[in-house]
Amino acid sequence: MKTANRHVWGMRQRVGLYAAPVLAFLVYANPFSGLPPAAHTLSAILVWVVVSWATEAIPLAVTSLIGAALCIAMGLGSAKDVLATFAHPIIFLFIGSFFLAEAFVVHGLDRRFAVWLLSRKRIMARPVLMFGAMGLATAFLSMWISNTAAVAIMVPIALGLLSTIRGVREEPGSHEPGVLLLLAYGSAAGGIATMIGTPPNLIGVGLLSQQAGISISFFDWMAIGLPLAGVLWLGIATVLFWLHPLPQTLPDPGGHLQNLPRQQGGWTRGQKNTCLALLLAVACWIGPGVLGIVLGRDADLVTFINARLPKEMVPIFAAGLLFVLPVDFKAGEFTLKWTQAANINWGTILLFGGGLTFGHLMVQTHLAEIIGETLVALFGSNTLWTLTAVAIGMALMITEVASNTASTSMLVPVVISIATAAEVSPVPPTLGICLGASLAFMMPVATAPNAIVYGTGFVPLPNMLRAGVLLNIIGAVLVWLTLRLMCPLMGFA
Repeated sequence: MKTANRHVWGMRQRVGLYAAPVLAFLVYANPFSGLPPAAHTLSAILVWVVVSWATEAIPLAVTSLIGAALCIAMGLGSAKDVLATFAHPIIFLFIGSFFLAEAFVVHGLDRRFAVWLLSRKRIMARPVLMFGAMGLATAFLSMWISNTAAVAIMVPIALGLLSTIRGVREEPGSHEPGVLLLLAYGSAAGGIATMIGTPPNLIGVGLLSQQAGISISFFDWMAIGLPLAGVLWLGIATVLFWLHPLPQTLPDPGGHLQNLPRQQGGWTRGQKNTCLALLLAVACWIGPGVLGIVLGRDADLVTFINARLPKEMVPIFAAGLLFVLPVDFKAGEFTLKWTQAANINWGTILLFGGGLTFGHLMVQTHLAEIIGETLVALFGSNTLWTLTAVAIGMALMITEVASNTASTSMLVPVVISIATAAEVSPVPPTLGICLGASLAFMMPVATAPNAIVYGTGFVPLPNMLRAGVLLNIIGAVLVWLTLRLMCPLMGFA
């Protein structure tokens, strides 16, 4: 099954490699009536970019760079103007957050938290609490580090525990697919809780700021994302434990879990420093929102803090501490080294920069406006909540076959343009795409966490498909209801 899966993806990449330039040439060679020359040229470039993104014919980040270069070569803007978006403030929020996450992993703070939670005696006493704690630990970690890293940390712990429970039996228990899927799906729920939890969140926020002039704070995002993440996680756990019932009792697994804290040892200086930097960042992100509730959003102190310490700069200051807080001052060792920091996912940053570039050019050439007006006429409805539902559905479909970052970069500029043409708020449909893009539950290739648990060999594809279909429907409904309730309360609709 795994061999066939790799074959399918190889075929998709080969098809995309040839289809992307052919389709782009056909679009360029056949101008659309009523489309300005610059918009027509951009549409041809975007066809190549979108097909390449969807098929991953070449690396996503490279597609973004080549696409931006083509825009310059075709006269859509100067190099200075086109490439300026690669230095958008939200890019620096990405970079600083990635530095913090890297320090989290380098010093084993993520694993320390997971081990601490799973070694609680009350949790070990009942299967539902034990496996639920694994899912919660993964979701919590995913709020601050990548979903992939969170699942990669928890899967070995889960496999060790499941092996201990299985004992001498060779066949896995019927509950094991549910436990492992809870880790993958739980990471998706945790990722939507904070603005930095997963790249689509930041992509949506950045494009809203760039194209619509609407700023969403870290606190605003958590006010919507955290309750949704909690309800979604409960729905995920309920469905998975219903499809894969847990055993009523377990053999004593205490030896396996009780040995883990001893293997951890005491808190290191690096772990303490990383905690300090992360807590400082969270306080600076959430603090202005709390002060806004107490003093009012227009209070002088709140305005001053937001102006001098915008959300994009918070992780830069916090991550900067990692390079000056010593682990061993005499030896010249600090919490984070540049060789470690250089390991962050620069490809995602370049992909996001490309998304901002194409979004900016779509507005500048009026292509976004034309697409928006066309789609509003096509759907026959321009109401805000119908558009939001359509946006969530589009994100769900595309994210199953393309990465969530690429899906968001493709769809957000379009829905912003549709909302603008329909004269409704672009915030709910944009957030609908960001949140919907995280609900890729059906296929192993949809997200790296899905691939990790599928790769263990304990999650048959039919089990993932069955659970994924149910959770996609539940997730889409929960996202729409949350946005319908919270956006008007927060003034975003």
